[in-house]
Formats: sequence, C-alpha cells, structure tokens
Amino acid sequence: MGEARLTQVAQPALWPARTLPTALAIILALAALPTFIFVLLVLFGGLKPVFAVLAWGVFVLVACLLGLLLGRDIAAMASLLRALRANPEATPREPALFVPGMASIGGDAAYLIRAERQNRARLTERTAADHALLERLPDPLFRLDTEGVITWRNASALNAFGAETAALLRHPELRLALAQARKTMAPVRKSLALSVPVPRELDATVIPVGDPAYVLITDRTRERSIEKMRADFVANSSHELRTPLASLIGFIETLRGPAADDPEAQARFLGIMAEQAERMQRLIADLLSLSRIEIIEHQPPEDLLLLPPVLGRIVAGLEPILAHSGTRIDVNVPADLPKIPGDADQLTQVFSNLLDNAIKYGKRGGRIRLYAGPARLDTRFEPGGILVSVADDGPGIAREHIPRLTERFYRVDKGRSRAVGGTGLGLAIVKHVINRHRGRLVIDSVEGRGTTFTVWLPVRGG
Repeated sequence: MGEARLTQVAQPALWPARTLPTALAIILALAALPTFIFVLLVLFGGLKPVFAVLAWGVFVLVACLLGLLLGRDIAAMASLLRALRANPEATPREPALFVPGMASIGGDAAYLIRAERQNRARLTERTAADHALLERLPDPLFRLDTEGVITWRNASALNAFGAETAALLRHPELRLALAQARKTMAPVRKSLALSVPVPRELDATVIPVGDPAYVLITDRTRERSIEKMRADFVANSSHELRTPLASLIGFIETLRGPAADDPEAQARFLGIMAEQAERMQRLIADLLSLSRIEIIEHQPPEDLLLLPPVLGRIVAGLEPILAHSGTRIDVNVPADLPKIPGDADQLTQVFSNLLDNAIKYGKRGGRIRLYAGPARLDTRFEPGGILVSVADDGPGIAREHIPRLTERFYRVDKGRSRAVGGTGLGLAIVKHVINRHRGRLVIDSVEGRGTTFTVWLPVRGG
C-alpha cells in the first residue's frame, strides 16, 4: 500500500461565486422581522412614519453590510468544503474571513480538518505496515467472513494450499473451531489432519475480530514426520538388519575359530561378509533417503525442469548394466515436452529405480520401453500433465501383489529380491516422491507378459 498523496486546495477567491445569493438570503432573514415590527408600529401610531422610515433604512443598511460579509464568509467556507469533498486527500488552506466569529469558526474547522488528515495519514501508514507484516508471515493466514468464505489470504496461504484450500476450510474440526470462536469471541486452537493429496498434520488457530475471523495455520507435518521417522527407522532397520548382522557375527566367530587356518574358507566367508555389508549399506542409504523425502513430502517442489534431459542422463548412466544383462531400452521421449514443477534429484531417483527394477526383474536379454508424452492420450489421467511409463517384458506380477508393491519392505519374491540386491524400499521411495510432486503412480501387469509402471506429473503445481 502506497502513502496517501496530499494536494493543496487553492485559496478561495475574495468574493466566491455564491456570495450574492447567500448574502441576499441572510439580508432577507435579518430584515424580515424588524420590517414587520416597524409596519405594525406605524399602523397603530406607536411611531411616526418619518422616523420609522429613517430607522428602517438604517437597519436595512446595517443588515445589508452584515449580510454581505456573512454571505461572503459562508460562501468561502462552503467553497472550501466542496473542494475537500471533490478531493478528500487534499490539505486545506485556512480561508480569509471578515466576520470575527466566522473567522474563529473557520480557523477551528481548518485545524480540525488538518488534524484529521494527519490522523488519516498515520492510520494509512500503520495499516500499510500491518498489511505488509501479515502478507510476509511465513505461516498461512486466512480472513473469513461470517459465511466462512475467504475475503483475503496471504502469499504463504496461497503457496501452501492453492487448490487444496477448499478441503482445508471444509474440515469438520476447523468448522467447529470457527463456531466456537464466534460464540465465545476468544481464540480457539484445533489440530487438523489432511489426507489428500499428501498427509498433513496442521494446527489451526481461529481468532475472531468482530464479524470476520482470522485463521492461522501452522504446519506440524515436518515435526511429526520426524517423530514417526525415528520410530519407523528403529522398527524397520532393526528387523531388516537383523539377518545380515547375524550372518556377519556368525562368520566372524567362524573365522576366529574353526576357519582360522583355512584360507579357502576365509576367502569364501569374506566374500559373503562383503555382500552382507553392502546389503546393509544399501538398506541404510535407502532408509535415510526415504526419511528425507517423507519430511518434505507436504511441500511441493517450486523449481521448473524439463524431463527429457533428466531421462536421457538416466539412460546413459545405465549403459554398463544394460550391456552386462543384454537388455535393450527403446526410448520414446520427445524433446518438446513442457516444463513441470519438479525436483531433479528426486525424479532422477524415481525413474532410475523404475528402470533398474525393469532390468533386474524383466527378461534377461529382453526389451524395456521408456515413453514420455502428454497425458491427454490416456483417459485414466487428467489431461494437464505428462506421462512417463517404463514397461518390461518380464514374467509379470500377480494381481494380488500389485496394491502392496509400494509398501516398505514388501517383496513379491523375497529370495530373488535379495539375490539381485533389492532392499524392498525402492517403490516406497517412488511413491513418496510422486506424492510430493502431486502426481500419480499406476501399475499394470499381466503374468507372463510384463509390467508397466506409469507416472503422471502435473505441468503446473496443484
């Protein structure tokens, strides 16, 4: 909000345009009653006509002079007020008035107007500062009318919720808090849980201010995700690390005891120990990666990126693995795809995991198809987005396993998964990254014919 621009009102003319009509009205008002009295005195003989005419003439002259001066001063004040009505932000000049009482009244009026202008300027400045402060609050802030309709929101509210604002305002706990706050005219705080498009833990404080109410939202998702992450990390890691740790401990005891003097057994055991240690290293890396993603899952990415270069780098990095397995990748990714809001590192992790899975679990020496294109060609997805699909020609996945594939540590074939170095966390990471990007993951598979993973990503953030 900018500062109010104050302009100067021109000094009224010496004889304003409406002076004569005003003066005539004053003269008639002053002379009417004395004239009537003089006429009555003459008619009833209380005063001789000659003296009555002379007295009446003197009074009329005085009334004309006083009426002219009063009319001029009143017209000057009226002219000043009209100018102020035409330009409310103007700074008035005190008019030059002839009648002493009117001059005092005019001076007081000019002083009051000047003081009111100063108060308005200070209030405008204070309001602008308050508005700027509210606009720059890091937490989302909404102002709602009595019907619960948004009349204003700050930039943080728009960035944090966007199209999800309607779901927030319909939340039963928030509606209850609004009703309680308006009833008690005191702030009310409630905890809210939003499940779509990603889970969020929020604290909402409703502050009633007359008829409108302000709603301040504090996002507690990160703090509560960290708490959950710690508990999940301990539970999952202890379970998954127990087997390789037990193997390492057993082999170490064997190397210290029966195999202490057996070089052949030592070489074989050390190889197995190295594999188990690498497995634990991969597992811990994936757990930490998944935890980092979950912490920021509620915050959609803001950077814009082009997918074709990202996919090209991923395919180029897989060439040694492809050469070893004899697998071929058919790439159909047009270069003119629009930019999407995305995190380049996380999307690289997503499509690297999907392509790596297709190589590991697909047919050896088979073919993988990588496709990207506009979503309008697939009616299962919203048209305003991009589809990226990874299809293999492997053995496929039974229908009952598909809904659980993105769960942590869920494996269709545990033995094969561990044999190829899988941790059971790859598709969980894929799911959470896609959730953060406000996208969708669809898995199609036919046993004996292969599996297709399709990712939909919005062109614009939701």
